Amino acid sequence: MAGINKKGDFQDLLPVMADKLGGEGLITELCNGFELLMDKNRGVITMESLKKNSAFLGLQDLGDDELASMVREGDLDGDGALNQMEFCVLMFRLSPRLMEESQLWLEEALEEELKNAGF
Repeated sequence: MAGINKKGDFQDLLPVMADKLGGEGLITELCNGFELLMDKNRGVITMESLKKNSAFLGLQDLGDDELASMVREGDLDGDGALNQMEFCVLMFRLSPRLMEESQLWLEEALEEELKNAGF
């Protein structure tokens, strides 16, 4: 996942995790991260559960506005919380290198499909 180093700079750790764990291992770790941050009663990540558990990600110094903004950015269905899929999508969106690699994989897959279809 992403982290913040001692200087307060953002570090994109997802590509390192993907290289070490492979795609399936990365998804497993993202699911584990979701479980760690979620509200156990509701089964989603809320602003409150993120605030309560933010130290696990090294984000304990973030303010309420910043944590609420993180939830809003990933909340695709507008319910004010992050389900597991929204969390995983958000983690990928916050990782520029993984987004670039995902785009390349998609382009290659589309080219292969078009080639196989005779285009």
